[in-house]
Amino acid sequence: MPEKENVPNRDRKGTFVKNRQSRSHRSNQKQPQDEFEESVVEIRRVVKVVKGGKNLSFRAVVVVGNKKGKVGLGVASAREVISAIRKAVNLAKRNVIQLPIVNDTIPHEIMVKFNAAKVLLKPAVPGTGIISSTTVRPALELAGVKNVLCKSLGSSTPISVLRAIFKAFEEIKPPEYYAKLRDIDLGQLFHGSIERNEEQ
Repeated sequence: MPEKENVPNRDRKGTFVKNRQSRSHRSNQKQPQDEFEESVVEIRRVVKVVKGGKNLSFRAVVVVGNKKGKVGLGVASAREVISAIRKAVNLAKRNVIQLPIVNDTIPHEIMVKFNAAKVLLKPAVPGTGIISSTTVRPALELAGVKNVLCKSLGSSTPISVLRAIFKAFEEIKPPEYYAKLRDIDLGQLFHGSIERNEEQ
């Protein structure tokens, strides 16, 4: 009888070794790190009354940011706390906005109202720090703001205050925007016109 060839066995063995090496190579590779940091602002139990009884769930309010001007807010509900936080983080990452930062503070003063919440943000000199409530502080820190004055003038509900803060973030514009709008350069925007200074 003719001898059986062992080529298929060698192929299967070679394929097995190759797959094992590829798996070990993938495991040795470092996973890319996420650029955003997370902060859970609030976790609240929510009860919804239905015809058959009560449905219990948890609502999570999460803020994410890279401390370089990008920050996002996410609010989600789920039957479990971990699921609610995970959903809120994903929503926050999809709703990231860019906040212009000049010298570690905001470019200009702004007051914003959202429903019953009303907040006032003012730029601050270096060394001031973040003067705000514990609800707003995570959003400012993760955005990369180091010196700012914040005052809540309306409702103190965390979700309403954060909605107002992020509305203010969206309305804050960089100095270049106002310089282009007024058709002047940045020097005139910050220090006024040269002719006016000479007259004074």
